[in-house]
Amino acid sequence: MPISATMIGALLGLGTQMYSNALRKLPYMRHPWEHALGMGLGVVFVNQLVKWDAQLQEDLDKMLEKAKAANERRYFEQEDKLATREIFYYGI
Repeated sequence: MPISATMIGALLGLGTQMYSNALRKLPYMRHPWEHALGMGLGVVFVNQLVKWDAQLQEDLDKMLEKAKAANERRYFEQEDKLATREIFYYGI
């Protein structure tokens, strides 16, 4: 996954720089160092995006676990309390 994210970032940076030159009607490879800089920034951006997505998924899993545990406590403990009340109320 890191290699594909790196390649996607490099292509994103290169494409952005080439598109910028095309909009201004300049030669596509006018300043090669700008393309290298764009590729580097694209690589950093996409790799950070992948890390952020993984962290977000981990945090979401934790929150869902907590919500599931809270729901189980709320409803299953409530059923136990109701059953205990019925025993005392009906004298069963």
